[in-house]
Amino acid sequence: MTPVELSRTVLCAVRRAVDEGALTVSVPERAVVTVPGPGGCGDYATNIALQLARPAGRPPRHVAEVLRDRLVHADGVTRVEITGPGFLNISLAEASGTDLVRRILRDGLAYGHTDALAGQVTELRVPYEIRAEVVADALARIAATQGARVEIGHEIGHGIGHGDAPDVNLRPLPAPEDPTPLGPDAARWALLHPAPHDRPRITADHLVQRETNPLFRVRYAHARTRALHRNAADLGFGPEPGALEQQNDAPERHTPLLTALADHPRILRAALTHRGPDRLARHLVTVADTTLALLPGVLPRGEEKPSAAHRARLALAEAAGTVLAGGLSLLGIDAPDHL
Repeated sequence: MTPVELSRTVLCAVRRAVDEGALTVSVPERAVVTVPGPGGCGDYATNIALQLARPAGRPPRHVAEVLRDRLVHADGVTRVEITGPGFLNISLAEASGTDLVRRILRDGLAYGHTDALAGQVTELRVPYEIRAEVVADALARIAATQGARVEIGHEIGHGIGHGDAPDVNLRPLPAPEDPTPLGPDAARWALLHPAPHDRPRITADHLVQRETNPLFRVRYAHARTRALHRNAADLGFGPEPGALEQQNDAPERHTPLLTALADHPRILRAALTHRGPDRLARHLVTVADTTLALLPGVLPRGEEKPSAAHRARLALAEAAGTVLAGGLSLLGIDAPDHL
């Protein structure tokens, strides 16, 4: 269930409560669902009960209890808990691997995007420093995937070199030297992959095309998924989401990749909430590593004929490549089909 679908489910619960006479309120046009805050739990949280408490003339926790009774039985919802003054914390059922792959291939580069934060505007004021500029740009890209908007400005009334000005609200540790000689892609990765409180390393290691370089692994994994698509087409078959295993296969070997792909929407929200695009960069490394471990088994070997399992594995590989390409684009980094 996507945040948009969950928002509709929450509104349906409100509508049911009104129709059944448990609440007397006007049903709002939308319900905001976000990643749970401190003290929260589950996959998503909503403050809809606090929003409706005053017009309903009821305490927020009472409204939350009314809505919880109707939400907990909704399709795809496994648990609803009330925290704080009346926040509803919602846990969702995990989608099957087939459903997940089908959704990613359907949504394409927009997988994980939502309009749950539509209308929200965040103003970022950054120092005149290249890392701060790059981090702010990545956050603006990620915010757009959630329906939000970021306005980027610079410190007011202070010149260059005054990154500690009080009006600055985004201040990652600056780069120790100019990263532009690395080229645009490696430079952005060097600035975005470390956490904001860690000082980035501006070295030629980011250009080395070997497995010790995380950026190389991410881009290489994406290029390999594209190569598999071309090779499968030459063999006369294409991707088709379905059962990934044949008889006697070990199903758990695909679990790490499916888990990483399912976590992508949450990572986008967390990267925005915590103003840390490094969370997305590290997530892409996880997706790449779990993808590379499975790619050798995608295509038939020798005289083996393409089976339904091969088509399903190819679909999983394409889903992984889609997430890698989409994530890199949000970091402002190219995802080449050939590497």
